[in-house]
Amino acid sequence: MDPLRKVTVLSLEQATVLPYLTYRLAQDGVQVIRLEHPVFGDPNRSVGDNVLQEERMFSYFMAINAGKKALTLNLAEAEGQGILKDLLIKCQVDVFATNQLPKNYLKLGIDYETLRAVKPDLIWLGITGFGPESNEAAYDPILQARGGLMELTGEPDGEPQVLGIPLPDMGASEHAYGLIMKALFRRAATGQGARLDLSMFESTVSWLTVPITLNQSFGKEITRRGNTHEFFAPVSVFPTADGYVYMAMGNDKQWANLTQLPEFASLAQERYQKNAGRIADVKNLNKELTRILQKFKTNEIVAIFNQIGIPISEINPVPQVAKDPLVAKNLLKAKDPRTGLTITLAPPPNMTDFLSSQNQELTFPPRFGEHNREIYGRILGYGEDQINHLKSKGII
Repeated sequence: MDPLRKVTVLSLEQATVLPYLTYRLAQDGVQVIRLEHPVFGDPNRSVGDNVLQEERMFSYFMAINAGKKALTLNLAEAEGQGILKDLLIKCQVDVFATNQLPKNYLKLGIDYETLRAVKPDLIWLGITGFGPESNEAAYDPILQARGGLMELTGEPDGEPQVLGIPLPDMGASEHAYGLIMKALFRRAATGQGARLDLSMFESTVSWLTVPITLNQSFGKEITRRGNTHEFFAPVSVFPTADGYVYMAMGNDKQWANLTQLPEFASLAQERYQKNAGRIADVKNLNKELTRILQKFKTNEIVAIFNQIGIPISEINPVPQVAKDPLVAKNLLKAKDPRTGLTITLAPPPNMTDFLSSQNQELTFPPRFGEHNREIYGRILGYGEDQINHLKSKGII
């Protein structure tokens, strides 16, 4: 059996950054238990469309929460903090994760020192907006703005734009995934747990490899450039007779292949033979390419360029992406045992052994507190009367 299937993660999570991380771990077969406040819960449960016609199970929540179990627990109460310690021991928790503000760590009894005293080999992960010393709230667009991503996105003469996906959220999740895997490896070798702190802001800025090096080392101004590339040409979106394509010319040999086509013979000019010359006159070059490419249908020019080794693609909407043969075969599913609804989920970055063994199906995103009786009753050994008492007191 894959050793990751023996790993248990207890996650006090909400929003996107931590739920996406634990969703990635669930795809490896990791046992994920998400914790939520018994009154407020995860706000993302009520975002999107109410596709099931029930509370706290809206469509937005479903995208990154399949494959998990869900508990409610009020950690603001001492009794709730005692139950948390029971969970750590009796569920044999390997990783505790939270994206609470640091000011809440001690108040909720979830700080590393407190939990390590209960389970010395625990791996503890805190994901924050700006580090464990800051309590500044951080939403993805704020991180995009402060971290330079918006300044690099959009047309040169237009407003800064947010990205089409929440890269600070999901990028930090991927960085946290790597930290957890390293910590599990080290614990397997040494028996020692770890405290892991991840700043979403630092994670975001780490993607600015070329912009920071060129600006800070060589004084180069780096800003948004629309669909073009700063160092290669022609690279941009071009209209066709019936749509758009994105072409990315990566070297001079590809350019030579292009200009050998009769329709592009007008571009076989000495000044364009080298990439530097094409960059120097990119506006006029792109205008001429637009004029020529508009004579072709999208599928025609894609086929022609593929034959001569020029990278090109149609601009696919999401439904077309999902139909791509490389995507369709890896899509995931989750079926609701109550209603029979089956949802389709995005494919993993790589197909895991666990997903393959499950025919690429995960358990349905858990309802609010769905596994309270299973875990508090069967694993922690609480009787029905005790569970009902805890519920009546607002502890679970």
